[in-house]
Amino acid sequence: MNKRYSLHHIHSADEFTFSPAEYSYFKYGDKSYAEKFAKELFDGFISENEELLNTDKEIVVLPSPYMAIPTASNFLCFYFKKHLDFYLFQKGKKSSILSKINRNHTYITDYGNLNFEDRKNLIANDTYYIDKDFLRGKLCIFIDDIKITGSHEYTVNRILNEYDVEADFMFMYYAELMNFDLDPKIENFFNYYAVKNVKHVAEVMNKESFQFNTRIVKYILGLESSNFDYLTSKVKREQMDLLLELAISNNYHLIKEYENNINTLTQTELYYGY
Repeated sequence: MNKRYSLHHIHSADEFTFSPAEYSYFKYGDKSYAEKFAKELFDGFISENEELLNTDKEIVVLPSPYMAIPTASNFLCFYFKKHLDFYLFQKGKKSSILSKINRNHTYITDYGNLNFEDRKNLIANDTYYIDKDFLRGKLCIFIDDIKITGSHEYTVNRILNEYDVEADFMFMYYAELMNFDLDPKIENFFNYYAVKNVKHVAEVMNKESFQFNTRIVKYILGLESSNFDYLTSKVKREQMDLLLELAISNNYHLIKEYENNINTLTQTELYYGY
C-alpha cells in the first residue's frame, strides 16, 4: 500500500485555506504552530482515513530526512504522534513508534527557489539510510509540512525501493500544491511571508515557543556580518551557544560559506571560558 493525504490543497497563488503567516513562523522555529498544525492535520486525517488505523500492524511515524538538526516537519511529526498515540490508547492499541531516515549531507541552496528537476538533482547527491528490517510489516506514516513538486516523496520512494522495504506507506502533508501551473517558488512565498529579515528572526527567537531547526540554523550561519552581529545582540547568549553546538553536529563548520559566523561563535565561547 502506498497512499497520500494532505490537509490543505493549494489551487491559487493568492487564496489559501491556511495562514501563510503562521506557516512562515512555523518554518522559522515557532513550535506553537507545529502543535497547532499537527492537531489540524490529525483531525483531518482521522476524519477521512480512520479505517487505515484499524490494523494490527505496528505504526511508525517519520519526519522528512535529516542529519543531526531536526527540520520543522520533525516538530509537526512529534505533535502529530501525540494525537495519534492518544487515539490508539483510546482504542486499546499500542502507541506508534518515532523513527527517521538518516541523511549524511547538507546543502546551502534555498530549496524553495528550485524547480522539480533541480530539487531532485540536489537531494539525489545525498546519501540516506533506513532500517528496512525495523520497518518490515509495519504501517509507516511519512510526515512533511508541504508538498510542492514531490521531489522529497520521490526520493523517499526511491530509498524504500532501493532498500526493498516491505511495509505499508502513507505520505502525509499539511499542505500540497495541486495546481502545477503555479511556480514552485510559491514555497518561498510561504516560507518568507511573515519572517522576511533578521529583525523578524530575532523576534521569533525571543518567543518561549522557539526551537532551532535546520532552516533557521542555516539562515543565521549564512548572514552577512552586520546582520549576524545584530542578531547576536538581540537574543540570549545561550541560544548562540546552542547554535554553535548544532552547527558542529551537522558538520556546518566544513562549509566555507558558514566559516565566518561559526568562527565568531567559537571566539565568543572562548571569551566566556567554555
